[in-house]
This record gives sequence, structure tokens and C-alpha cells, in this order.
Amino acid sequence: MEFTVDSLVSRAAHELGRRADRLIEDVETCLRRELPELWEDPDIARMTSENVAEHVVAGLVGLEYGIQPSQVEPPPADVERARRLARRGKPVTSLLRAFRLGQGMLLDRLIEEMQRSTADAGLIGAATRKLIAVGTDYVDRTSEQGVLAFQEERDRRVQWRLSMVNEAGMRVGTTLDIADTTEELVELATETFADLVTVDLLDTALRGVDAPAGGPLVLRRLAERRADDPGGEPAIATQQLHTFPAGSPADRALVTGQPSRHHTGAAGSAAPGPQGHSWLVVPLRARGTTLGVAQFFRHRNPDAFDDDDLLLAQEIAARAALAVDNARRYTHARATALALQRSLLPRSTPEHSAVEVACRYLAAGPDVGGDWYDVIPLSGARVALVIGDVVGHGIQAAATMGRLRTAVRTLADIDLPPDELLTHLDDVVLRLSTDPDSDADGDVGATCLYAVYDPVSGLCTLARAGHVLPTVVARDGSVNVLDLPPGPPLGLGGLPFEAREVELPEGSVLALYTDGLVESRDHDIDTGLGRLRRALGRPAPSLETACDRVLRALLPDRPDDDAALLLARTRPLADLHVATWDLEAEAAAVSRARADVSRQLSTWGLDELDFTAELVVSELVTNAIRYGRPPIRLRLIHDRTLLCEVSDDSNTTPHLRRARIFDEGGRGLLLVAQLAEHWGTRHARHGKTVWAELSDADATETAVAAFA
Repeated sequence: MEFTVDSLVSRAAHELGRRADRLIEDVETCLRRELPELWEDPDIARMTSENVAEHVVAGLVGLEYGIQPSQVEPPPADVERARRLARRGKPVTSLLRAFRLGQGMLLDRLIEEMQRSTADAGLIGAATRKLIAVGTDYVDRTSEQGVLAFQEERDRRVQWRLSMVNEAGMRVGTTLDIADTTEELVELATETFADLVTVDLLDTALRGVDAPAGGPLVLRRLAERRADDPGGEPAIATQQLHTFPAGSPADRALVTGQPSRHHTGAAGSAAPGPQGHSWLVVPLRARGTTLGVAQFFRHRNPDAFDDDDLLLAQEIAARAALAVDNARRYTHARATALALQRSLLPRSTPEHSAVEVACRYLAAGPDVGGDWYDVIPLSGARVALVIGDVVGHGIQAAATMGRLRTAVRTLADIDLPPDELLTHLDDVVLRLSTDPDSDADGDVGATCLYAVYDPVSGLCTLARAGHVLPTVVARDGSVNVLDLPPGPPLGLGGLPFEAREVELPEGSVLALYTDGLVESRDHDIDTGLGRLRRALGRPAPSLETACDRVLRALLPDRPDDDAALLLARTRPLADLHVATWDLEAEAAAVSRARADVSRQLSTWGLDELDFTAELVVSELVTNAIRYGRPPIRLRLIHDRTLLCEVSDDSNTTPHLRRARIFDEGGRGLLLVAQLAEHWGTRHARHGKTVWAELSDADATETAVAAFA
């Protein structure tokens, strides 16, 4: 039989087509041997087998009937296979090599078949050249179509990954809260590429301590979310401590800091992984420190995680880890600042006869500030009420607040009037601003209000340094803002402070507060003062209840600024608890003073203090007569203790000294210091007052021991 090139090729294709199944099996065997990566994934393996059969059949039919390669349509699934390879992270070279291997095997089998039909070597050669040209044309066109689909899918995945990283930057780490950050991470991941996500953080990293050497890594599950059940109960209770088995993927990630990808088979297979057929384990690392581990699982999505998915998970986890570390550092810094500030604030206000006190401090949401308050007992049954606000936030503001509170207590201890105290406190702030050894960053600024209430006279003396005005609640419920002389904030220097004296009837409530209570972003200070007056004007069973009511009425859950509130209800001393005598500047006045004191103590039922009080009064009156100037006044105050005060018009301050053996004087104040629990001197505009505080506990034994 005579053959032409076309008829020989057609005859060979026809004969080979009758054994197409064997040819398809041989091509598949070759591809399995040469390109094992195409058979790792069951879906790709199935699609590859189908495409092999379709390409072989299409090629043989085209050759048998002389159809031009450009008119032979590739299998419809060929483009989808290329896209699937791109999604699974397979290289495009696998696609191209599969085409070439299939073309080579088909050409070999066709040549064998032509050799069986004719011995004409020239004809076989010409037919072979035609087969090569036709096959190359078909493979090139099919490969080009596959490569375009592959590259389009790759570009789409790259763009998607970039968009996911960008979205992670906007959605993960929006707050400085660790739990919120981990929840944002699992929410983003389950919405996009995972069916289940868990985040576990090292307990030591959360607490800011070093992990024990050689011990198991203890973790705390902060977040867990399923794409099909986002509100379901987690497998491990959130915040519960647990450990991963030694050598598990999560444990290795924590130890080595390296991510890993795992695959156990198709979705729904008999041997799934711990939470699915494919999962990623990514350590959360920031600034060289491993904070925990995030795990991404797939159990519904049939596609296994590929290298691109692992890279995406790493990028998202890196952003989340940095946000967690920032939140962790912020949380530790804020906790330190809060602990510092609360340690510097009074844990409890002292019991005092002059006032009943209730106070509150509420830190701002973002940062701790420098607000403070204090209640300081003074001589003469008086009490000092202090409130202040340091400019700025953070540990530095809290430390400055502690310094100023200590300075106020020191200045109050020497019984300075409010305006003079603020002048000295202003000098302290100026020194803090200019001290090169101070940790203060730039100028230090603060406001302060200092008030002294005297329960004997019922008068309250107040002075302020740039602070908001206090309010007074009368017993009838009316609320008035005290009009105090303006004073500059602390730290300006060179400007005077003025005090004002007001009478506070019994049962009046003096309210001191910082600007964070009455001023915020959504309203001005006048609006805040109006709300404060309404809240204070409502009857309350106690000052504690009034404090809570004010905070609820004026402050949101997370205020913009720190707020401090101090409420003090006045309790004047009755006249029967105070006795006063004007003394002549003569020696005989000493004995009369002792007699007056003895009678008064008997009236108060304090006979056990008679001996001690007579000694103290005798020494103080003698010193006033000898070294002071008239008028001289003796006052006894029966409060929680017995207060003895001797006033004169001299500004000379008595000093305690130890007399030598043969000195005739110099032992009076030493005796007073041994007999009294406390003693001191306070200065007024004119003159001074020397005072001593006596307790009725073992007073006689103390006096005897002092003489011994």
C-alpha cells in the first residue's frame, strides 16, 4: 500500500487510537515518575489524569483527520488545572515539562506505529518532521494558554496577599489591649483563608517575667475562632493555662521560632490532623522575643495550605506579634505607673474630728496622670485638705506627683499658711524643672488647692495655684462655687498667691476636685460644673455614696483625663471642748494657769492628765512670759487627745537644746518633748503658738519616767 506523509500519519494515529487507554496509562506512569509534585495533592492528581486522557485523545483525533493544531481545542479543564497549580504553589515548570513529556511519548509511539506500516525511511522521516511541527505547535499554544492562566492566578494571589497584609495593618492592633489584638487576628484569618485559628501567648510574656529554665512552656489561650461557628465555645477555655506536648509542632515553633506547614490528606479523610487536614503553625515573635504561637487550620476548605499561605500567615502574625508586644509593654508600663501612683496616694484617709472625708481617684483610659489628694492633720485640731494635678501623663507625672505630695506634707508639718505654703511649693516645682539630676523632661507644671479647716472657729482658709474652684454644699442642699483669688499654676515663679477665709457651718460639704472631673472633649468646664452641682445637690446617705454618684454622673467608662475628688463634711468642735484664758506677763500667772488647767481637766473628766498637763502648761507659759511678748493666751482643746497651746505676740521660735549639768535653765522644752506625744510651733501673721499634744494613755507613768 502506497502512503503519503498525511496518510501515513493518519494511519498511525488511527491504529494508536485503538490502544489509547494503554498509551494514556503509559503517559501517566511517566508523569508520576518524573513529576511527583503533580500527584501529591489528590485534586491535582485527579485533574492531571483527566487532562492526560483528554490531551491524548484530542491529539490522536486531530492527526487522524488532518485537523490543524490551531483548530484543536484544548481540554476545558486545562486552564483550571493551571490556576489550581498556581493556587497550590506548584512551579510553572511542572506544567511545561508535563506537556513536553507527553509530547515526547506520543511522538515515540507514533513513530513505532509508522515503522510497522512502511519501511520507507524517507517517508517516515518526512512524517516525523510533520509530527514534530504539529505537536510543537499544539503544545506551544496549549502551554501558552496554561502559562497565562497560571500567571494570572499568581498575580491575583500576590495582589490578594498584599491586600490581606494591608488589611491586617488596619484591622489588627487597633487598640493597646492584648486580648483585643488577638481577637482581631483570629477574626481576620477566619474571614479570609482559615477555618479555625487559635492564639496562645506565653504566660511569662504576659506577666513580664523570665521563663523558668528547663521547665515546660506554659501558655494562656487568648483567642480561638471558627469560621463556621464564630460564637461557639473554644476547645480550651480562654485565659486557661495549658502546655503543648513536647515535640509537637506548636512546641517546636515556640522553641525554635520557626514556622511550619502540615498536611495529612484530603478534607474529610480518615486520618485528619488535630483540627483539620491542613494547618500552619506560626510563632509570634517581636523584637527578638517569642511571645506565643498562632495556629491556622483547614477542615472545610478542601485546598491544603501552600507556601504562599504560610508566607501570608507569617506576615499577618508578625504584625499581630508587634501589636501584642506594644500592648504588652504599654500594659506593663501603665500598670507600673498606676502602682506607683496608687502607692503615692493615701491608702486611707485618717480619722479626724474636724471633718468626715471621702475621696476617689479614677485613672484615664490611655495613660495614668498626676492627680493627687491628701488629708493632713494639723495642730490645734485643724486639718489640711489638698488636691493637685501634675501636667502630663505616665510614670514621670506620677513620680512628680509623689514629690509634690511629700513636699506639701513637709511644708504642712511646719504649719505654714496656705498662701505661703503654695509659694514654697512653687519654688520646689521650679527647682525640679531646672535640676539637671532630675528625671523631669522639660518644664514641670502643676496646679494645687490647699485648704485648712479650723473646727474651733469654723473657718476655712483656702488658696489655689491655677486650680479649679472648689464648691460648698450647704446643709439645705444648695451648692455654691467658692470665689477664690486667682493664683498662677505652680512652676511659673515670681507671682504671689492669695488666701481667702470663709466660714463653713456645721454639716457643710467642701468639694475639691481636678479638672478631669468637670472638663472633657465633649463639653467645657462650665457644663461640667453644672453637672457637678446637680450631682452634689442631690441628697445622699453618705459621702461615699455621694462620691460614687458624682463619678457616675460626670465621667464616662474611660475618661479622657485622670480625675480626683475629695469631699469633706465639717464637724466643728463645741464650745464646751475648748477653754481659753488670757494671761498677764508676770510670774504669778504661771500658778494661776496651772490651777485653771486643773479645774478644766476635772470638768472634762481628765484627772489622770492633771499632773502631766500642769507640767507642760507651766513650762510653756513660763517660756512665753520670759522670752515672748504680750498678749499671752492659753488654750486647751479636748479632742481625741488633749491639746495645750500657748500663744504670744513674738515671732521668736523656741529651740530644743540639751542643758549642761550646771545650767540653771534650758530643760523646759526637753521636758515638754518627753511628756507630749507631739509638740511644735506655728506662726501666724502676728506672733506664734507653741503647742503640745497629750494622750491619756499612761500619762502619769510617762511623766514619772521623764523625771527619772
